[in-house]
Amino acid sequence: MIIRLEDIELRARHGVFESERTEGNLFRVSVSMRLPDSAGMQTDRIEDTVDYGDVYAVVKREMEVPSALLEHVAERIRSALAASFSEASDIRVSVSKHNPPVGGKVEWATVEIDN
Repeated sequence: MIIRLEDIELRARHGVFESERTEGNLFRVSVSMRLPDSAGMQTDRIEDTVDYGDVYAVVKREMEVPSALLEHVAERIRSALAASFSEASDIRVSVSKHNPPVGGKVEWATVEIDN
């Protein structure tokens, strides 16, 4: 089975420029990971599967640590998910920054990584 959390919105302080680190910005994070079929498919009990809240908590924790590059943030999230959910494979993470400072109008800049 595959679990996805899509477009998690968080404010964070990632960026190369000092203003990005002090003022912060809006970010969107999406994650997906393949897991073995869980007993929860039959039991309907949260204890028998991966709790989405636990996945969200890992993402939120990593987003609270400032980084200069989206690539670095995405890799930290991917590594933290792999460490927290050892049974997971094919972990994919995308991190998007709203209105990145590139000298023109850009709605979102996104970096996506997988293993």
